[in-house]
Amino acid sequence: MSIRDNVRKMKEVSPVVASLDVRIRDAALKAVAASLTSRKEEIFAANREDLARADADGIADSVRKRLRFDEHKLSDCLAGIDSLLALEDPAGRITLKRELDEGLVLERVTVPIGVIGIIFEARPDALVQISCLCIKSGNCAVLKGGKETASTNKVLFELIRDAACSAGIPEGSLLQASAHSEIDELLECDDCVDLLIPRGSNAFVRYIMDHTKIPVMGHSDGICHTYVDEYADQEMAIPILIDAKTQYTAACNATETLLVHRAIARSFLPKAAAALADSGVRLRGTAEAAAILEEADAPAPGTTAAISRDDVMEEGDFRREYLDLILSVKLVGSVEEAAAHINRFGSHHTDCIITDNDEAAERFMTLVDSAGVYRNCSTRFADGFRYGFGAEVGISTGKLHARGPVGLEGLMTYKYRLYGHGQIVGDYASGKASFHFRTLS
Repeated sequence: MSIRDNVRKMKEVSPVVASLDVRIRDAALKAVAASLTSRKEEIFAANREDLARADADGIADSVRKRLRFDEHKLSDCLAGIDSLLALEDPAGRITLKRELDEGLVLERVTVPIGVIGIIFEARPDALVQISCLCIKSGNCAVLKGGKETASTNKVLFELIRDAACSAGIPEGSLLQASAHSEIDELLECDDCVDLLIPRGSNAFVRYIMDHTKIPVMGHSDGICHTYVDEYADQEMAIPILIDAKTQYTAACNATETLLVHRAIARSFLPKAAAALADSGVRLRGTAEAAAILEEADAPAPGTTAAISRDDVMEEGDFRREYLDLILSVKLVGSVEEAAAHINRFGSHHTDCIITDNDEAAERFMTLVDSAGVYRNCSTRFADGFRYGFGAEVGISTGKLHARGPVGLEGLMTYKYRLYGHGQIVGDYASGKASFHFRTLS
């Protein structure tokens, strides 16, 4: 059966899935967690196959980290499921209740989006997160993972689907697309897929956006910044910066550019460069930043603590997502200049100011046009699990519907319900009746 045929059937079953009692959805999540735990060795064996192929193909270390599914990744997935179980049912919440006239009551109620297609690259743990979010939120999901983790994805999907169905989730509400050709077929299903969420490279996301009529939610680049202000606590700034760059270098919320106020550059930048070098980070940056490091008797050009001649950057070079132990460096003269640089060269993902000055922090957080704007903490906090969302299907840098880490609420929409007692519009048009618009809750 083709993807289109399967998705059309899924569209028909989606209202049933949306109407399931939350106790059934939670039971499905518990069954999924139990299955992942009891059959973890099957998952790990499949993942070893994927990693062996990756090594044979010479895949970069930054990508290989994303491919791995081990005890640590399993533990994170199980913690995410526990968090989802602790959250209230996102469906059926009344967010507005208004009496338009006596006996004519309007409600706005949250409902699942319906059929969601998620296309992701090189992250088997993403399959678990996405599936569980869709189960909890009452959505149907079409999942297409990257070929790099085909073996792991297959085992994970079958375990999740079988466990969920055993707990009462209808057959056909979860579907895995395995062939690359099925992506293009899925992109043409605008009559039965309500939303697409791509997770991958800039080129991959742009391809999805350019080849479908289905609404697309997500982000392409993760060009995140850490700005160290003139009023920063420099001792606090360095571990924040190290964490933001190195805690998980291949993540989209890892800092890729360091901005430093000129007033503290000569005191802060050499200390930061040395700490970054100790963590294996190579610096690139402007000629101005390179000169300061050279003047400070930093190690000779060509070492990781300095900026070599080949790594001196021009203004247009800052649109770069490394996903590696490389960091761009630039000096700025004010909060406003830092914000202008971020808005021009960033990806509107997550950006941070390090400062002890409340006015500077507020100015930065107002001016920077990103989904996440932080003060005095690592950009790596941009994550649905760390926000208490249970997990996330991705991070949206758009401004419509959902922004930032997309958890349960981001997978919901709403409908209006109007309860009447025989009222007709003609009476209001003629003046026989009139609205009084009284908010009830």
